[in-house]
Amino acid sequence: MKISTKGRYGVRMLTDLAEHKNEGYIALKDIAERQNISKKYLEQIVPLLNKAGILKANRGFQGGYALAKDAEQITVGEVLRVTEGSIAPVACLDFEPVNCDRAAQCKTLFIWQGLYRTITDYLDGITIQDIVDNNMQDNYVI
Repeated sequence: MKISTKGRYGVRMLTDLAEHKNEGYIALKDIAERQNISKKYLEQIVPLLNKAGILKANRGFQGGYALAKDAEQITVGEVLRVTEGSIAPVACLDFEPVNCDRAAQCKTLFIWQGLYRTITDYLDGITIQDIVDNNMQDNYVI
């Protein structure tokens, strides 16, 4: 499984917003500049995060973007499911119950289910606030 730039940039954008939450609504150009990401590319990610209720927009003078909920409530798993569509390691796990004619006879299904559980537990266990806190502690620039 590979996470695309859309997923990675979505996490970076939300982390940036969490780091600057006390500044009100943040212009997309400011996020793009700080994160060294194309503003046009961020414009493709914004509607996905907005529709999912993760991001909110304010139009007009001093407009921009802000988190729609606390950074502690937004998990990396949630962001990746919104931006990537699925984080399942194999296509047959994209649906519950497993949507595969061979599922009952599949000798390897348990492997992919275990991997999916591990990925999901890990990514849903990390919040945007965890990223902010970790970066503040280590003085990393994301």
